[in-house]
This record gives sequence, C-alpha cells and structure tokens, in this order.
Amino acid sequence: MNNLLTDIAGVRVGHADDAGLGSGVTAVIFDTPATASMDVRGGGPGIREGALLDPVATVQQIHGIALAGGSAFGLEAGGGVQAWLAEQGHGYRIREAVIPIVPGAICFDLLNGGNKQWGRLAPYRDLGYAAAAAAATSFGLGSVGAGLGATTSNLKGGLGSASAATQSGIRVAALAVVNAAGTVTVGDGPWFWAAPFEVGGEYGGRGLPPSFTPDMLAMRLKGAMNATPPENTTLAVVVTDAVLTKSQAKRLAMIAQTGLARAIYPVHAPLDGDVVFAAATCEKPIDPLAGLTELGMIAANVTARAIARGVYSATALPFAGALPAWKDRFG
Repeated sequence: MNNLLTDIAGVRVGHADDAGLGSGVTAVIFDTPATASMDVRGGGPGIREGALLDPVATVQQIHGIALAGGSAFGLEAGGGVQAWLAEQGHGYRIREAVIPIVPGAICFDLLNGGNKQWGRLAPYRDLGYAAAAAAATSFGLGSVGAGLGATTSNLKGGLGSASAATQSGIRVAALAVVNAAGTVTVGDGPWFWAAPFEVGGEYGGRGLPPSFTPDMLAMRLKGAMNATPPENTTLAVVVTDAVLTKSQAKRLAMIAQTGLARAIYPVHAPLDGDVVFAAATCEKPIDPLAGLTELGMIAANVTARAIARGVYSATALPFAGALPAWKDRFG
C-alpha cells in the first residue's frame, strides 16, 4: 500500500498542467471498466456525464474520470481523456463503434493569477489527453494536475490521496482536489480538521489544538462575503476493489461525502460545487449491509485524509498575491 488511489489494482492516475496557466488536469484511468456512480452536495457543481452515473441509467461502467481546473472550460478535459482511451481501443462497444465513457468535474481557478488568455480554444482538451497518456501507478500530490490552481480560504489548495483496507482486506482509496470555500485547517493554526483520522504523520502530525476558541470556529470564506457559487469546489474520487452494483456505488459516494465534512469547515455550502465519484473494480465480494457500511466508513476516512494531504503537500503559486502554502506558514 502506497497511500494512493492506485493501491486499487487496475487504476492509474496521470497529471498534466501548465505553470503559466496556473491550472491543469488529472485523469483517473481504469484498465478494465469500473462500475460507478456519484453524489453531489455542493450548490454550484460543474459535471460531465453526470446523468449517466445515475443508478437508473443504462450504462453501468466507465473507463476513466477527468478532473480539471478552468471552471466550465475545463469540462473539455474529458474529451481529451476520451480521445486517448479511444486510441487504446477502450470503450463501450456498440457493434463496431467504441465509445469511452469518461465522466468528469471541474473546479474554478480562473482568478488565481495565471494567464487565462488562451484565445479561441481552451487548453483543457489537450491537457486531458496528456494527463491520460501520463497515467501510472505512481503520481504526485499537492500543486499538480487539477490541483495546481486550487485554493482554500486561507491556504493554497491542492491534490491529495490516501488509502486503507477493511478488516476483511477490501481496499478503498480516495483522490481529492481541494478548492474549497472554507478552511481545511482550524482557525489560523497548523491543525487540520481531519487530524483524528491521520495515519503515520501523513500531514504533519500536529493533531488538534489543545482547546477551541470562538475565533477558531468562526466562518472563514474564500472571497469573504463577496464569494460566489462558481468559485469553489472539492472534487473526490473514491475507488474500491469490492464487487458493487451501481446503486451500491451511489451509496458509497454518499457515505464518502461525510469525509468532506470531517476535513473542510464549512462544506456543502451554496458556494461550493462538491462532487464525489465512487467506482468499483469488482474483484472481491462484500456483504451488502454491514460490509458496505464498513466500506463507506473507511471511504469517508480516506477522503478526509486525502483532502488534508492535498493542502499539506501543496506549494504556493508563483504569482503576486498568491496564498501561502501550509508548509510556507508552518514548516
């Protein structure tokens, strides 16, 4: 176990980003089709192929997931991932036609100081293709891929990942892009809200503050009272090797959303577009009640850990007025 989404066999992750743009794309690639669904809690989501992931929709499996910056422009990243998958011959087959199924979601990073004057054609389709082509079992965390331009209300956001297993050995892992309206840390200190779930000092080992004051619990929003709904989103992908139906994948995504509440304060606000994808590679059978409940509990934990790791691993953008990274402030 490498504490990454790719601890699930048959899953690869790739990044492509542009430092001058201050934005990028992350592609999750499944070597064999994965059963998938999703859960949306934020008030301002931006989603590709969302209706297809409804449990009542006919297509059951997907071939990749595209996460991108760029707000609505970033939805084109899914087309790039789809193009790469099509070249590999991976997709949903209808006679001689092959159609890769690539849901996706975006976060807003258009005001982070990067050069977004790209002209007629946004770069996200090409970045999506490059991210898919770069997919591997090892990948970077922090200010990379879709997390390059991400921010929170007080610190640089980023991309994180974490993994764990149930008592019976079923694995579950998460990848998160943290571009939240709220905070991932308590007040103005170094403590992560997700501290109770930390494993092995993976985000600094600072624990929680010895006590809480009203100021620590005060609302801190990116943009303060001028914040607007399209500007903030946390995106998460949860993958397990359990055998799940599409409806069970939906339930897993719903339970995993509680991981956002364990790591971000506040969360699921009208100012966020929070989305959790859940996918299953369907290798190991699971009890549909107690087993799925335990799996969801651990999925929420790894989602919270992935969020904290994304902020902990981030580096500040090289633009005037950019937010500091956690390590810039707390070392």
